[in-house]
Amino acid sequence: MATTTDTMEKATGVATLEVRGLKAEVQGKEILKGIDLTVRQGEVHALMGRNGSGNSTLANVLMGRPGYTVTQGEVRFNGEDVLGLTTDQRAQRGLFLAMQYPVEVPGVSVVNFLRTAYKAVKGDEISALAFRKHMKEKMNLLGVEDSMVQRYVNQGFSGGEKKKNEVLQLAVLEPEIAVLDETDSGLDIDSLKAVATGVQQLIGPSLGVLIITHYQRILNHITPDHIHVMMNGRIVLSGGPELAHELEKKGYEGLRAELGVEEE
Repeated sequence: MATTTDTMEKATGVATLEVRGLKAEVQGKEILKGIDLTVRQGEVHALMGRNGSGNSTLANVLMGRPGYTVTQGEVRFNGEDVLGLTTDQRAQRGLFLAMQYPVEVPGVSVVNFLRTAYKAVKGDEISALAFRKHMKEKMNLLGVEDSMVQRYVNQGFSGGEKKKNEVLQLAVLEPEIAVLDETDSGLDIDSLKAVATGVQQLIGPSLGVLIITHYQRILNHITPDHIHVMMNGRIVLSGGPELAHELEKKGYEGLRAELGVEEE
């Protein structure tokens, strides 16, 4: 049965990702122990937690990556239960995941990869010329050079180039909700600023973002509307942008002790 909130969101055309009571395990070990989270189009959320808290597991479960077993709860996108959908089907609905460790695709250029992905997600036949124009607009917005899209996907790319390529994919595919899984990991100061600035360029009413990170530093460049702290497979605290600074001062251990959360 549709709730009043569901009806209002459909009427206003606001895409919404809802996670309710989500529990999941990997190889028989429970990692997610009851996650409740709502991300709407136009909002920026940051999910913070130290290694092993379950952040990346949540990202992988949301996009249906194999090897993760949901044991309880639901994930709904625009009111539809997506847990039974494949990763491709979730992408077609308007979900996107920027991976923590982008993979190399030898022999396939970035431009061909993006065009294939675009057609798979949008279901549209698009001419090479029309797609090139669309991609070029996004490249200009993000400051991506032509030489980068002629190279094979992530092959020989630096850490910063790999993450910049993920942001270009995000721009080209134009999803409604994007999950950025530790986009800041392994980046130096300059690369982090460049990647974060690219994401900031894309943020707006048509895009909702869930940033998964261990550190406050990416939030110096992207200001979230909501921050959530994850510990031991659960979201233990939520608040506004000021929560990141509180966490920076207290540290995860200090906050854990203050909240009385059991050790991970």
